[in-house]
Amino acid sequence: MKKTKKTELVGELKEKLGGATAVYYTDFTGLNVKRMTELRRRFRKVGVEYVVIKNTLALRAVNESGLVGERLRGPTGLVVTSDPVLGAKVLTDFAKENDQKPAIKGGIFDGRALDVAQVKQLADMPSREQLLSTLGATMQAPMSGMLGAMNALFTNFAGALDALKQQKDAA
Repeated sequence: MKKTKKTELVGELKEKLGGATAVYYTDFTGLNVKRMTELRRRFRKVGVEYVVIKNTLALRAVNESGLVGERLRGPTGLVVTSDPVLGAKVLTDFAKENDQKPAIKGGIFDGRALDVAQVKQLADMPSREQLLSTLGATMQAPMSGMLGAMNALFTNFAGALDALKQQKDAA
């Protein structure tokens, strides 16, 4: 590959990494073309990008983008994502379905290196939407309880007035 082409590839990857929150390193050894296509399709569906590039070029792009890259060995694919939980979830779910392939090597999240266990922890976290709905429900519960208590108070008051009216009518 010519030097200009390499520089162009590094520049493109550096640009992608600039908008990413997390990058995960994978070893895609053992995946055939059909499985790789399916993996890329799943990533694309959720807005995550999967890039296969030579390790030296990948490291150069990672280091130039201000992240601290680790030494890469063997065939490496990069999962570039702006939603770290979603990217890790898709990656680990696909690996579970396909005999732990691609194997997770590690990653970078907010400028810090991650090991395999940390990537799997991210995958086990609820999504942003789930967390927001849980927060909303938690904030709504006290208000709902107060509304129910006030409604019961007014209902009891109306019932007492009605009973008083019936008592007066009977007398």
